[in-house]
This record gives sequence, structure tokens and C-alpha cells, in this order.
Amino acid sequence: MAEPVPVDEGLLRGWPLPEPGSDKEGRGTVLLVGGSAGVPGAMMLAGEAALRVGAGKLQVATTSSVARQLAVALPEALVRRTDEAPSGDIAVSAAGDVLELAEKASTVLVGPGMMSPDDAAALLAEVLPGLGGRRVVVDALGSAALTADLTCLQHLETTPVLTMNPGEVAIVLGVDEGDVRDEPLAAAARLASSAQAVVLCGGTAKVVATPDGDAWRAEVGNPGLGISGSGDVQAGIVAGLLARGADPAQAAVWGGWLHGRAGDVLADRIAPLGFLARELPAVLPALVER
Repeated sequence: MAEPVPVDEGLLRGWPLPEPGSDKEGRGTVLLVGGSAGVPGAMMLAGEAALRVGAGKLQVATTSSVARQLAVALPEALVRRTDEAPSGDIAVSAAGDVLELAEKASTVLVGPGMMSPDDAAALLAEVLPGLGGRRVVVDALGSAALTADLTCLQHLETTPVLTMNPGEVAIVLGVDEGDVRDEPLAAAARLASSAQAVVLCGGTAKVVATPDGDAWRAEVGNPGLGISGSGDVQAGIVAGLLARGADPAQAAVWGGWLHGRAGDVLADRIAPLGFLARELPAVLPALVER
């Protein structure tokens, strides 16, 4: 594993994002798959974040009990109501609906708001084989599919991105969470190699590792980001950057930095603790522009 490259504004200015397209079609379409009866807001947070960093169109596949409310909360999105499992998550029978929507998407984000590991793994087992030509981001409980089969993403034509916290990385690797927190880059690199994916792992710093052994570390963020919904925003940022044309490593590095830096902006503006995940997306456009 290479020594991690420090991430700062200078690095990002020298690694500019692709020029956005002139219309919504040219900036890509993000499909969000997730949500549940108990956590409907995760999809709203991820969806707004994806649009705020430049994605052109948004589609959402979520459970029947929350689809109507989410369609109102996200008026920019096409929202598809899908079958709901007894757990409140999307049922495995919704796989056909998800794959139909994916045909019109350039990037698919799976995982935000899912609550049942079994239902998440079952749905992804049906959906992932049909996403070969899409860019894929796996977030949070979507990683249950990797716990069951670390090779489940290796058929994808574009390297997928995993946005995970230390606890989720530990579960997938079968190690203690403390070990991941002590050596986050080593754990991320191991997972990146095993899953053949770019891994963005958040903690006291943001670390990114690729299957080829490249690595980055961003000393951004603060304890205020340790709030419900924060990870959903980060996943949405990465998906939005992929949709507008960033490669997987760039989307992960930029995404981790933007998420952490947005938290720093709000800590300065409001207070070190007490800002909300829903306030992060509005900070993103100015950070990208700067």
C-alpha cells in the first residue's frame, strides 16, 4: 500500500471535476435504492446531496409506505413505489422495478435507510447482477451483500465505490471495530483489494483506498458530523460526482473532502455540535465552486 496522499484544496484544484454538461441529461442520472418505513429521510438526504454536487436527474426506488411523502419532499425526483417487506425495507420482489429504473440511470446508489441486513442482502443479490454497465455506490447496510459475498461486485464494468464507517468495514472484514479505528487505511486497503472496489471510510479522518493500492487521507470534519443522516449525505455526494463524470477514485476523494469540509463550515457558522445532516447539502455548491 502506498503512503496516503494528503487531500487539501490545492490537490483538488489540480484534479478538477469533469466539466458539467449543458443540460440535465449531460450531468447524469442517479438512482437511489433504499429507505424503509422507519428511516424514510435517508433517501431525501442522499438525493439532495447528489443534486447539489451537480447530478442532473434523480430517481428513487423506495418502500410503498413512504414513497408518497418522499415524492413531496423531493420534488426534483421520480419516485417509484415498490413492494415492502415485513421489516419495512424494500422487498426482494422489488428487484424488477429497480432494474427497470436502472436502465435509465448512469449511477446507482444502494443502501441509505435500509434497516434489515437480511432483506438488504437478498435484494442486492437479485439486483447487482443486472447492473454491469452502471456506476455503483454501496452505502451503509448495503454492505450486507459484501458480508455474504465479498466478490459480489466484481462483475461490474466500472469499479464500484463503498462508502462505509469503521463499524461497517469491521463487520464486512470480520474484525474488531477498534482495529479498524486504530488503522483505518490498512482496513480500507484490505477491503478494497478483497472487494475490488474503491473504499471511502470515515472516522477521525477520511481515508480512501483503491484496489490498485493508491490511497488518500483527508484531515477534515469534526465531531458534529457524528449525527444521524450524515453518512447518507456523503454517499449522495459520491453518487452525484460519479453521475457527472468523475472516476471512482476522484468521486471518493472529492466526496469525502466535501462532506468533511461542509461539516467544518457549519461548525464555524452555527456551533461545533448541533448542526443537522439536512443542513449539509446546501453548503456543497459553494465548496465545489471554490
